[in-house]
Amino acid sequence: MIASLRLTIRQLGFLDGILYFVSGLLARASAGRIMLYKYRLVAQPVHTRPLGGGRGRSIAVRSAGLEVAEAPHGRPTSVIHSRFAQGAHCLAAYRGEDMSGFLWYSPGPWTEDEVRARYVPATPAAVWDFDVAVFGGNQLGFTFARLWEEANLRWHAHGVRWTMSRISAFNPGSRASHGKLGAVLLGSAVFLRCGRWQWTFSTLAPFVHLSRHDESMPQFKLVPPAPVSDH
Repeated sequence: MIASLRLTIRQLGFLDGILYFVSGLLARASAGRIMLYKYRLVAQPVHTRPLGGGRGRSIAVRSAGLEVAEAPHGRPTSVIHSRFAQGAHCLAAYRGEDMSGFLWYSPGPWTEDEVRARYVPATPAAVWDFDVAVFGGNQLGFTFARLWEEANLRWHAHGVRWTMSRISAFNPGSRASHGKLGAVLLGSAVFLRCGRWQWTFSTLAPFVHLSRHDESMPQFKLVPPAPVSDH
């Protein structure tokens, strides 16, 4: 256990490593009734430059509708329907006729589905992205890069210069991939859920929040950094 904790701290840093360790203890001890999450809220610049060195052009990326529910991604159909009902858009990548990945985004405020929280980009020049996934054995190809290339081109054409998202502070792979794409940290938030109760502690307003029902949640207004170059 000590060796595992040391490795986690090396990957995540001291504080996030300890929080990850505590989150596991709480989840196991409470049979999942008590859950601890920490999110990093980031802004990523929108660029039009190629991300895959021009490779992966055989992978087509296009807008997807409810047919995305049939792909091998493991998300419940109810979740897919809920996302579209909330106004989300989905870009799907295809290798031939097979879907190999997707990227979701919302042009406006977004209500989180893992904890109670609402994210509000402070400018129409920003969107909210979430659940960027590659599946079907395509993780080592260019699906990830093609999804981001196409998303950036579409967003840029509509005047969007930043895309915002939350990433788990406990996921070193996600942290690294967003870092390579130029993500800038805006703030962080810790959520402690115990049954119907949820405590939130964040570096952004409202800083501290207590929720006892689904309609009560903190709302984070996310202000992007200084404007980025169009290239």
